[in-house]
Amino acid sequence: MAIKTVLRMGDPRLLEMAAPVVAFDTAELHELLQDMRDTMDALSGAGLAAPQIGVGLQVVIFGVAANPRYPDAELVPDTVLINPALTPLGDEMDQGWEGCLSIPGLRGLVPRYKQLRYQGFDQFGNPIDRTVSGFHARVVQHECDHLQGILYPMRIRDMSQFGFVEELFPDNRPIAE
Repeated sequence: MAIKTVLRMGDPRLLEMAAPVVAFDTAELHELLQDMRDTMDALSGAGLAAPQIGVGLQVVIFGVAANPRYPDAELVPDTVLINPALTPLGDEMDQGWEGCLSIPGLRGLVPRYKQLRYQGFDQFGNPIDRTVSGFHARVVQHECDHLQGILYPMRIRDMSQFGFVEELFPDNRPIAE
């Protein structure tokens, strides 16, 4: 088990563009994915991008089943997505609360496309092509933003809807991210 340190907002590496993966099914890629999975699981995250642990490659993982941080979230299948391409399906946006392992303790109301198609590859180089909506679409967009050097506060339209969890939600109700 290799739990890595998650970079926090302010670290310049989080603002860099990630490079495409050129070799699949390698020992190095499998080790990276295991480190990412161990880190995400230890922190009860819904997803993690390689740049968040200091690796500048276009690799994200995500998945939500029974997760205490997302008690009301819909199921999102465990996915390894490499070299992703996202295509919005329509212009309809949805506002939703998000948080990030790189920005602990804060939440913001973020607009995201309601429906999208994502394509890419798994760790073995097999193609992935899915059309998704709702929370699944939100998670994919959030994680893939990390590959472009974008953190969710950069997408917030109303900064009065950004703050510490305890201040925004004093009744301590869980907020999905």
